[in-house]
Amino acid sequence: MIEIIIFIIILFFSIIIHEISHGYVAFKNGDPTAKYMGRLTLNPISHIDPIGTFLLPFLLIILRSPILIGIAKPVPINPYYFRNYKTGMITVGLSGPLSNIVLGIIFAFFYKFFPSGIFSEYLKVGSFINFILAFFNLIPIPPLDGSRVISVLLPYNLRIKYEMFERYGIFIIIFMAMIGLLNWLSPLSFSLFRFFVNL
Repeated sequence: MIEIIIFIIILFFSIIIHEISHGYVAFKNGDPTAKYMGRLTLNPISHIDPIGTFLLPFLLIILRSPILIGIAKPVPINPYYFRNYKTGMITVGLSGPLSNIVLGIIFAFFYKFFPSGIFSEYLKVGSFINFILAFFNLIPIPPLDGSRVISVLLPYNLRIKYEMFERYGIFIIIFMAMIGLLNWLSPLSFSLFRFFVNL
């Protein structure tokens, strides 16, 4: 139980950093919405989504899924504030996964100095979780970040139809996780962890 709690704390922390990164990059692109709504904060209450933050990880634990992922409440952005719409949408979309890649590398780096003991396991988990979050969020299923990047590159008519899937996105993701279509995230993330540890 203690290990699960620490696991979830690392997951929540990583998700929060992910969302703050979206808001900060949006702010740098000229959009103050996240800042004004108090979302540029480490306070987890501001980022909790009942389904994505609690139900999704809980179902994956119950189903003994080889991966554990979660989704926070999306940071609000208003692209009309962006100085350049396309650049803003792409950089905001990629900022979350990039923050997790950076965190994954940092955890792997510290693992090199603590390669054994219980603390090393938490560092390994931290790296593993962040790489999973990065690649998971790059999947082009709305509302995941990969879809934000794809959407802005599509012609307007296709973009509208594509974005309509957002209302079903979380259920598609849960279904994919339940039938094992996300299992590739685990070996890929572990390989990346080993790469940076051995670098």
